[in-house]
Amino acid sequence: MRLSGLRLRVADPERLARFYVDVLGMSAQVQGVSLRVGYDGQDADLLLMPGGGGYTHDRGQRYWKIGITLPDVDLAAAFLREKGVEVSEPKQFLDIGYMCHLSDPEGFVIELLQHDFEGNRPENGADPAAPFAQARVGQITLRTGDIVAEDEFCRAQGMRLLSIQDVGQYGFDLHFYAFTDDALPNPDLWAVENREWLWKRPYTTLEFQHIAGALFAKVPDYRGLEFQDLSAPTRDAFGDPVNPG
Repeated sequence: MRLSGLRLRVADPERLARFYVDVLGMSAQVQGVSLRVGYDGQDADLLLMPGGGGYTHDRGQRYWKIGITLPDVDLAAAFLREKGVEVSEPKQFLDIGYMCHLSDPEGFVIELLQHDFEGNRPENGADPAAPFAQARVGQITLRTGDIVAEDEFCRAQGMRLLSIQDVGQYGFDLHFYAFTDDALPNPDLWAVENREWLWKRPYTTLEFQHIAGALFAKVPDYRGLEFQDLSAPTRDAFGDPVNPG
């Protein structure tokens, strides 16, 4: 199986799809009354479904963001600003990664995460005219107060835990799961050296931002995940839908 899709209910699928295509370099195809946008390859697509609107990014909610991994975040941020998109200043966040953030036109948050830490990026790794040419949807991030239940669900589907990252000074830790047999550079799940390797994976990981014991609200416009080759629809540990991709 693979994590093949994220379903979001939006106010204007066509308008939002144009943003993902024209600005972030994805391609789009019609799927029933929805539009499916994504990059070529093994990573997950976004299924933009009609009937939504009024989404507000809220720290009390289950759904959090997508992460787009790419070779050069500085080039990508400059490219976005030239197109009139507001984006935060790229910076190294602890020993997690070099990143910046923006929101799409309907308010869904996007993180741009560089393959390499600050100072480690190879020269000429991306085309300034096409900084998203090697981009992938690297992460879909959900928030949880019960990582044990999330872990049980992920493992039951055949996913592996690839990395645990301590962000204790901000009150949470991060857990990354994927459908893969890839061997970690370091078998220690907490190892910092695994992180740049993780940001270079061609597939999408399911990331949990874990705040022990916290309670989160459902997001009406988050319609769940898609797993390719899933035999029948199910629900995750939180009760959100997981559908065959």
